[in-house]
Formats: sequence, C-alpha cells, structure tokens
Amino acid sequence: MKKAARKSAPRTQAKKPRKTVRFLHKPTCETCVKARKFLEEHGVRLNYRDIIQDRLSAAEIEKLIGPRDHEDFLRPGSETYRENNMKEHPPSRREAIRLMAKDPELIRRPVVVAGGRVVIGYDENGMIHLT
Repeated sequence: MKKAARKSAPRTQAKKPRKTVRFLHKPTCETCVKARKFLEEHGVRLNYRDIIQDRLSAAEIEKLIGPRDHEDFLRPGSETYRENNMKEHPPSRREAIRLMAKDPELIRRPVVVAGGRVVIGYDENGMIHLT
C-alpha cells in the first residue's frame, strides 16, 4: 500500500519587520512633515519626540553630534543663529551645544536616529539608508 503524498502548506514570504527610528522634530515644521511622510512611505515606524516641548539636554545633543561637525546641527533660519551672526562667527562646539540646549529652535531638524546613524534635515539619501 502506497502512502498518500502529504501536501505541504504553501510557503509565504515572511514580512520584513518594519524598522523603528527615533524622529526628533517640531510638529509644525514643514521639513519635518515632509521627512515624516517620506519615511512612512518607505515602511519606517517613527518614535516621535517633539524637541520644542521635550527639549534635548546638552549631554543628549553632544551624543547626537558625536564626531560630526557641530555646525551641521545649527539651523540658519533660527532667530538665535541670525542674532548671533553665526554664519560669520560660528560658535565653538561647547557654546553651540549650550545654545541648542537652551533654544531648541536652533537645532536643524528633523534629526532621525537609527542605531548609531544620525541624519539631519531632509536628506532622502541619508534617510533611505536607515530603512
């Protein structure tokens, strides 16, 4: 007597788990809204932090900047940037961090963090590498 062949269940592709990133933003910032939409369209789950309401400490800012140039984190459109003529007279790293902790409007946004990678502003190329 022959055994009946067992039919195996069709294999389904396992869905790739959605990547979660920290999304440091100002909710009313148009650049942040654009970046949020881009990331969501690419299947990224966002862990939001409103940096205006929930400010970053100097230590958190220091860690975000890491070995990068601190000037990349300064937002030229901010009042503090213009008032202090930071384009012509950039602050030292220590002073920039102190000012960003005091005035979160000075921080270029959004800041997207995944693992050890940090993307500042609306940078599609940088953000796509986080997905």
